Amino acid sequence: MDLGLMIGAAASVCYLAVFLAAGLLAARRALPGASAGVVIPLGCGFGVSLLAALPGALGWALGFRLPAAALAGALAAGIGVLLWRGAPAALLRARPAASRADMEPAPTRKIHGKLPRDAADHALWACVLPLLAVTIYLLHTHILHLVDGGYHTGQSCYGDLALHLAYIKSIAVRGVLPPVEPMLAGDLPMGYPFLCESVSSVFLLFGAPLRLAYLLPLLPGLVAVYGMAWQLARAVLGGAGKACLAFWLFFMGSGFGFAYFLGSASDFASIFTGYYTTPTNHTDKNILWVNPVVDLLVPQRATLLGWCVLFPALYLLWRFAMQSERRLWPWLAALVLPLPLLQTHSALALVLCCLVCGVYTLAARPKEKPLRDVIVPWAGLALICGGIWLPETLGTVVGHAVTGENMLRLHFNWSNNPDGTLTDNYFWFYIKNIGLVFLLLLPAFVHARPKQRWFYGGGLAIWALAECVVFQTNLYDNNKLLYIWHLLGCILVANLLVDLAAAIRALPWRAVAMSGCCFLAMFGSVLTFGRELLSDYGQWSAGDIALAAYVDENAAPDALFVTSDSHLAPVCSLAGRQILCGSATFLYFHGLDYSNQYNALVALYTNPDEATLAAWGVDYVVFDASLSAEWAASETWYAARYPLWYEGDGGRIYAVSGESAAGENSTNE
Repeated sequence: MDLGLMIGAAASVCYLAVFLAAGLLAARRALPGASAGVVIPLGCGFGVSLLAALPGALGWALGFRLPAAALAGALAAGIGVLLWRGAPAALLRARPAASRADMEPAPTRKIHGKLPRDAADHALWACVLPLLAVTIYLLHTHILHLVDGGYHTGQSCYGDLALHLAYIKSIAVRGVLPPVEPMLAGDLPMGYPFLCESVSSVFLLFGAPLRLAYLLPLLPGLVAVYGMAWQLARAVLGGAGKACLAFWLFFMGSGFGFAYFLGSASDFASIFTGYYTTPTNHTDKNILWVNPVVDLLVPQRATLLGWCVLFPALYLLWRFAMQSERRLWPWLAALVLPLPLLQTHSALALVLCCLVCGVYTLAARPKEKPLRDVIVPWAGLALICGGIWLPETLGTVVGHAVTGENMLRLHFNWSNNPDGTLTDNYFWFYIKNIGLVFLLLLPAFVHARPKQRWFYGGGLAIWALAECVVFQTNLYDNNKLLYIWHLLGCILVANLLVDLAAAIRALPWRAVAMSGCCFLAMFGSVLTFGRELLSDYGQWSAGDIALAAYVDENAAPDALFVTSDSHLAPVCSLAGRQILCGSATFLYFHGLDYSNQYNALVALYTNPDEATLAAWGVDYVVFDASLSAEWAASETWYAARYPLWYEGDGGRIYAVSGESAAGENSTNE
């Protein structure tokens, strides 16, 4: 790494530290006296939310450039100072009587199933740290992992990583928010929750390497996701042991898909050698309920960064609505302001949970309590979030969902019913996909206390909506809603299983029963993790990297390239430059009509003419190994008319526009 990249890396780490410090101070102010096990993950959630909101808002207003990013950092530092100065040491040490969720008995011994605060924190980190370590290792091997001069990845990131890199790099290169779609010619706004990408783009403005910029916001995001999922379960269930089981049921839970691989040794071995033939992702057998870590958090940035705000928000919502801590509503509102543009599904899930919790607070209101005491906090939360969310989304993700191709529509039974014909019996589909947790949902609901049932009611509202309405072209992507229902279900099932186990007096039999349940509920995910840890695929060669580096250094930010429609096009993914037409997989599932651009792409490689080049404003044409022989046949036409702008192991690029052709020609042998 050269000196400039080292300075950029150091500046980026310091920049992130400013936002995280402000987030930790916000968590401490929101929950004075809370333990480190609450403050650290909650603070990471606040910090990532600020990292999305402040550079995004200023970049929208002033242009997404270094001055706007620096001003956002200064604002974050100012917020941190205000939070620090406004929180005297006595307040930070005090534990308000209303904070029931963090209350534990003072003695070190166990009382009524509860643990002291320090012991509860130890239980939290005993769950979070091992899973965090494995996840970080997967990110290390899956995200721009340099092997023999080329970039390698794993199974789950082979597709999505190229998309996220293109968005991250394009936002930094073009400096415009809302961003322009880089995979399709024209000034089409990106119909994607782009703040989940801009939180990395901002580090590119400071000169960080692309890999570091990609990974930096994910690390605190993972701490928030894992830590607050555990704390939410503990707050709802009241015990650390139940929280631990709920944590593992969600993040390591799986259905009965492993049974399909027990027929022979070769079937079992195929888990570790095939491409998406795992017990949690085997479409030939209609197994679609993927592991949330391997197939959601690692490859899907929107899910990870959406959950890192949503899970803390659900924790605050429980305390605000179910434990009558009305003072928390401004903190909840501040936390979720950028959520729709981090992950729109998470914002919708939170709205549904808030609606159910709001009904509960009205129904459970003591008669002597004035109605306004209940309504005013909810009204404040709704007005603040609505006032910010609507301008954020109407011209971006919501507008695109309404106008995009095959987006918002009615459809029943999620991915089990893709074409209107059921693949499996409705209940059998969920039994084999979700497994033990699904089988126990009804008895767990009956066993739960009233507040727990009401809170799970938000999950039922999510499930009902996701089962009937599709919000994007791909039916499968409704799982981004369904997994929130599943999280709340895992909490209820953990409550039931621990209470049933406690009724078994003989400790050996209790251990056998719990071990059997955990095996049935998690074995499929254990195998999936094994497959993902072993997977290794070449993604971009050394030649691709060199080509992208040259483009990045020498092409104008708004230059338009004609390249193949491979989803790995390095000009777009590694250099962030706009291309005429990208992969149909990406474009179709984002609801974009790309027919004109695709027809022009085919014509420019098979029967090129200057009029088509001029009509689309093409600056450069790329010939590389991803082109089929038929498409590459026209290279002699370009070579006879235009200068060779770049040549290397990654391919050749011809400069076809007047401005680009006038630039310095170069080869890279």
